[in-house]
Amino acid sequence: MRTSPVILLGAQRCGTTALAYAMNLAFHDAGGHFTVNGKLPYLLHRWLGRDDLADRHLRTDEILHALDRRPPDGAGVAAWRARVERSLRTAARDVAEGEAGADPVALARRILLESNEGLPHWGDKYNEYLLHLPWLGEVLPDARYVMLVRHPQEAARSMLRWTGDRPWKPESQAAAVAKWTSWNARWLAFQPQVPAERRLVIDYQALCRGEEGDRLSEFTGLDLHRYLTGLNPRTPAAPAGAELPQDTAAVWQALQESAAAPAAAAPVPTAQR
Repeated sequence: MRTSPVILLGAQRCGTTALAYAMNLAFHDAGGHFTVNGKLPYLLHRWLGRDDLADRHLRTDEILHALDRRPPDGAGVAAWRARVERSLRTAARDVAEGEAGADPVALARRILLESNEGLPHWGDKYNEYLLHLPWLGEVLPDARYVMLVRHPQEAARSMLRWTGDRPWKPESQAAAVAKWTSWNARWLAFQPQVPAERRLVIDYQALCRGEEGDRLSEFTGLDLHRYLTGLNPRTPAAPAGAELPQDTAAVWQALQESAAAPAAAAPVPTAQR
């Protein structure tokens, strides 16, 4: 028996990393594991296809290299990384022997479940999951989703201040807002496919004000209140009535309506097979 995983979603610079670290500690203290920027599902989607199975070659080396190039983080991550490698190596052997079947989704699901074997609570955060939601829904059909949303102008200003080697970073406010719009629209397209009790949309500013602890705790089944203290926005809140492009304004309004919707009944943990 295993509880359904919790996947934390959100566009870049919307506070997901700070929330992921809080969830990592809460899950770890409860005997589980929440990976900060685990990205294993993202890599499996990129490196595991029908052609790979037909050619009997699972690209385990590429996946492990990508994991180690920008390593996932959080308490317990070394043990998680070891489980991932064991599962990938076993899967690669089975693929080479023709014993893994022909369905890449089924094999990806197996690897993800083996990597979190025996944990009472588990989950992951990686921003790029927003770009692959239909596949994620297939590979983890019982997943619960926390979607963290932030005003597009705040997120855009934070993007532009980003440092480090990020060749995909926008260089103008307009480009950053457009990127925010595209990524968040992906969630709005996917949201109707997820039962109300398995999705929770929360507002970043409300989270920083300490207003989302009850909903997050009820949704995850863990008391998160003490782990959420100290979350503070580094970018000032966008002024009320801030002017936005029409398509961006429509996405932001839809996200706000989702965040303000009455909470659904608490999800019941389900077995994964």
